[in-house]
Amino acid sequence: MHEKTHLNAFIDNHKAQLISSGVPEHFWPTVFHKISNEIFDSGVAFSILVIDYTDSHQEAESPTLTARVCKPDGIKANDENEIYLVDHAWTFRLNQAKDVLIQHPQLVDRMGTITGIDMDDPDRVDKILKSLWKYCQAYSLYSDTLSAEERVPVWYMMDEVGSAVNHSDDPNFKLVPFMYLPTQMTFSLLFPIEDVEEGERVTADFVSNIPKDSSERAAYLLPWKYTDFSDKSFVQTEPAAEYFSSGHIPEILPEISPNEPKIQNNYPLKVYSEYDVICEHLTDPRFQIVNKQEDADVWWLTTHFKDFAKLAADHPNTFINQFPYEFVITIKDLLGIVCRRRSTECHHDANTLETFPEWLPTTYNLKTEIVEFVSYFQNRQNMRLDNYWIIKPWNLARSLDTYITNNVHQIVRLPSTGPKIAQKYIENPVLFFRNELNAKVKFDIRYVILVKRVQPLEAYIHRKFYLRFSNKAFSLDSFDDYEKHFTVMNYTESAELKHLKCEDFVKQWLDQYPQINWYEIENEICSMFKEMLLCAAEKNPPSGISPFSQSRALYAADLMLAWKGKNKVQPKLLEVNYTPDCQRACQYYPDFFNEIFKLLFLNEKNENAFRLI
Repeated sequence: MHEKTHLNAFIDNHKAQLISSGVPEHFWPTVFHKISNEIFDSGVAFSILVIDYTDSHQEAESPTLTARVCKPDGIKANDENEIYLVDHAWTFRLNQAKDVLIQHPQLVDRMGTITGIDMDDPDRVDKILKSLWKYCQAYSLYSDTLSAEERVPVWYMMDEVGSAVNHSDDPNFKLVPFMYLPTQMTFSLLFPIEDVEEGERVTADFVSNIPKDSSERAAYLLPWKYTDFSDKSFVQTEPAAEYFSSGHIPEILPEISPNEPKIQNNYPLKVYSEYDVICEHLTDPRFQIVNKQEDADVWWLTTHFKDFAKLAADHPNTFINQFPYEFVITIKDLLGIVCRRRSTECHHDANTLETFPEWLPTTYNLKTEIVEFVSYFQNRQNMRLDNYWIIKPWNLARSLDTYITNNVHQIVRLPSTGPKIAQKYIENPVLFFRNELNAKVKFDIRYVILVKRVQPLEAYIHRKFYLRFSNKAFSLDSFDDYEKHFTVMNYTESAELKHLKCEDFVKQWLDQYPQINWYEIENEICSMFKEMLLCAAEKNPPSGISPFSQSRALYAADLMLAWKGKNKVQPKLLEVNYTPDCQRACQYYPDFFNEIFKLLFLNEKNENAFRLI
């Protein structure tokens, strides 16, 4: 009875996990028994063989190990005992993997055996990391108590048994991750989905979530099976309007566009803000911070607002700090689609494969454009062009779950942990010389864009831009070195955060690049922002930002500068952020929010606000 009680508790706690993983119910008691007693008995059912490629060429996708059923009577799919625990030999965060291997030689030996990398190879660690993608799997942890960093996907390498299971489009086994909640330990479960005879190879479908008749399947299978996509079109086309609204809570618009809010002359204007920095720095006497949202003339929210019809009906004289459907520029994959409207006549230069507009780094959605991306990657490879890419989640900031690589096997595997875009890594960035480091480093620039109206478009930039710098000399290597390739340092405790006001930056720019006029570059940046906003307002919602007379918005646009010829600089738009962190801007420029609020809500111009259109 005691054993049955524990079994029932196990099933209650793990039922959802077992069902979602497709584990048949008749295996559940055995899973409980083996985990409770730490029984790893796969050795009685499977033998592991090293594949000999002496007389044939081993391709990058070829496995090193294979597992065979060694039970004389084979394995029956309906036998409740035929499910096996597979241990995880190595669990790691991807951005820490290289350091972990360097620090643990015994782990390198084991991973080298699994991946088939020779023990005496001087580049053994790098080759192991390159070969991981046909062996490793991933899972993510979700809980309200976890930080954003703790939710970054965890990758794992299974033991020799799990790593010897080969891919097949017609598999005889299934191999799934499983977390035992009482101890938070993770294993994999290996079980048959059909009867298997002695001597048969053990196989699983490593892209089982992709239909076999899908054109995308072969692209996701690249780590295990090479396919040439170079004859496929890599030209991108804009998806239908339904794509923009899919996965989003619908935004409710009024049937008739409301009038402009009426501002009373009896100041102060009451402001309700969910952003503490505004509460601290909005000091102009014509504004007053209030605690009740319904009492305010201005709602400055950090959460996404949806019911604009109700706002217009109940609070017709209230401003809000967002536009309906503004996510078409604040979500990374949609921003790429929107910006490509600028180049309707030509997708790319046939000689260089550079895509248009030039100010948008080539960007592919790794879910909906995976075939096009692989074709583009392979065509660049065939033309011996640089092929480094930065892989970003759609909706994460602070460079979390973001990686730089030229390994297409890695790129097609990363979407398994959540939707990603692949954006061409800027391999020729304009660098900034840091005296204290005696080195040229990467930097990016953040401008604040202020939007008052969408139709007709009225938008401004705040001239007080701010900068972020890498902490190590730039070079096209060591892509796991965060402080060399990334610029967001204010969330990393051990990293130095370089402070430099924009006025001082411009002075140093003139010293470092006297042949290049900074203000001409800034004009190009303004033109880029103008084109981006026009593209975003070009189509009706959900494909574009919707006009709403009560809306005013502040966005942060991040960009880098790239060399385009000897003395020509090309701005490159990286992303646009909603409710950005403006703490540093306020530290540098105490009147930052005073100026912005007077422009947006009192129609009062100032010398720091430059009108784009």
